[in-house]
Amino acid sequence: MRPQPRFGGREQPGPDLAELMARVAQGDEAAFSALYDAVAGTVFGIAVKVVRDRAQSEEVAQEVMIDLWRQAARYRPEQGSVATWVATLAHRRAVDRVRSAQASSTREHAVGVREQSRPFDEVSEQVEARLESEQVKRCMRGLTELQRQAVTLAYYQGLTYREVAETLQAPLPTIKTRMRDGLIRLRDCMGVTT
Repeated sequence: MRPQPRFGGREQPGPDLAELMARVAQGDEAAFSALYDAVAGTVFGIAVKVVRDRAQSEEVAQEVMIDLWRQAARYRPEQGSVATWVATLAHRRAVDRVRSAQASSTREHAVGVREQSRPFDEVSEQVEARLESEQVKRCMRGLTELQRQAVTLAYYQGLTYREVAETLQAPLPTIKTRMRDGLIRLRDCMGVTT
């Protein structure tokens, strides 16, 4: 991360972020460098507040800056300022990182608990697990291809919604809808009551 320039005494007027964003959308690297200098501190600050780990916050900030370069053409001035858009991207990416880390930690904890506990009747436990696994496989076959792929990536590989959308090259809202519908179908197929 580049250090933020410090101004002594008086504040200097900042660059026109909307103009910089328009130039970045056209592939202007100098404009991106200026945009980077203008927003990197804010992006990093948001990441630190949400993630609370400096190293991961740096990674999140870097990912957001890459997103800004790649998605500059998606920015719409009529929907809000560049600063708001950048802050939203940073916050979402940071929250995704926290959720991903929490899901990973929960999975590791569950595996640790399973490995330490000795079931009373191992044969019955194994049969029950095998039957449940067969039921999950059968229910997964009842999903559409996109639902099955999205659920598999999210729950068996631990990807966030955004990472699933990027992997499947599908819009994020589509992935969220397919996953919700797929999970509802799985719940119904498995006979789980809420």
